[in-house]
Amino acid sequence: MSKSTGIVKLALAVTLMAALAGCTPIYRNHGYAPTEEDLSEVAVGVDTRDTVADVIGPPTSSGVMRDGAWYYVSSRWQTRLYFAPEELDRQVVAVSFAEDGVVSNIERFTLEDGNVIVLNRRVTDDNIKGLTFIRQLLGNLGNFNPAQTLADRN
Repeated sequence: MSKSTGIVKLALAVTLMAALAGCTPIYRNHGYAPTEEDLSEVAVGVDTRDTVADVIGPPTSSGVMRDGAWYYVSSRWQTRLYFAPEELDRQVVAVSFAEDGVVSNIERFTLEDGNVIVLNRRVTDDNIKGLTFIRQLLGNLGNFNPAQTLADRN
């Protein structure tokens, strides 16, 4: 009996460890944003695109319409069990350049600075606030004029 009890306890311990390991969050890091120490080596009004690329590296992306800024973007995500991934941190460093290629501004934005922008809406707003379907139908009864409909056909 004691040998089978030991096997059951061992199996229970292994099952418990596997269950606890499944609850461990998974972290993912994406992108690169320079640290404040790296940015302190870049002088506004002095450094150019080439010196910025040498000091902090090439950008993650640059301006879409014109090449007036470089953007360094990094984010940290956490996934737990079956829940959707959650973004814990986002850093966006924007290095702006004047027309002659000299650094004009350096800004850092975090997740708290961001705004949610809906890129694709699959719901059409109706612009009708507080009107029921019946009220809309009854409201259109006085607007219908059969003479206008017959005059349009001639």
